[in-house]
Amino acid sequence: MPRTRPVLRHAVVLALAAVALAACNNKRVSRVDPASVTDLSGRWNDVDSRLVANALIEQSLTAGWLGGYTAARGGQSPAVIVGSFRNRTLEHVPMGTFIKDLEKAFVNSGRVRVVASRDERSEVRDERQDQQENAVADTRARLGRELGAAYMLQGDVQAIEDAEGREKVVFYQVDAFLVDLESNQKVWIGQHKIKKYIDRRRIGWE
Repeated sequence: MPRTRPVLRHAVVLALAAVALAACNNKRVSRVDPASVTDLSGRWNDVDSRLVANALIEQSLTAGWLGGYTAARGGQSPAVIVGSFRNRTLEHVPMGTFIKDLEKAFVNSGRVRVVASRDERSEVRDERQDQQENAVADTRARLGRELGAAYMLQGDVQAIEDAEGREKVVFYQVDAFLVDLESNQKVWIGQHKIKKYIDRRRIGWE
């Protein structure tokens, strides 16, 4: 009988430890609308990527280069390729997602034609070449029919942080420019800015 108390005490301790561990590992996951605005850390996120891309493309399409091109070519839409955007911030900014948002905004405008990137073209060319040997003749994609881009969109993302205590301000500046691929002339330069205020103080602390 005296031996049962240590055993019982040990069992209770193990049970409490298991409950505490389960409480620490408790996690709740819920799905939200991908278009909703969710800003948890104050850093660059999917909403910033989408909004900045849309703003920059809208700026570019209302500039003079587009009207000049279409007027000189009987209303033909220019072909544009989205080149590299450099992340000059100290945080991780998924530039691949941002470039896709830019391409989407261009395509959805219906005012320009967007051509595939260098990596994308490589895969398409491999497929096209394979078709020349293995596909039925009247279904083969013809060689030498690629659409050449007239302009390339490039740019970068920069950030400045200012913090004091539990408060922080993050400022993002996205610069973009459109280059004529024949002349290297910058026919359009655009910019979009975002400023975020983050307050990490908890309610009732002050």
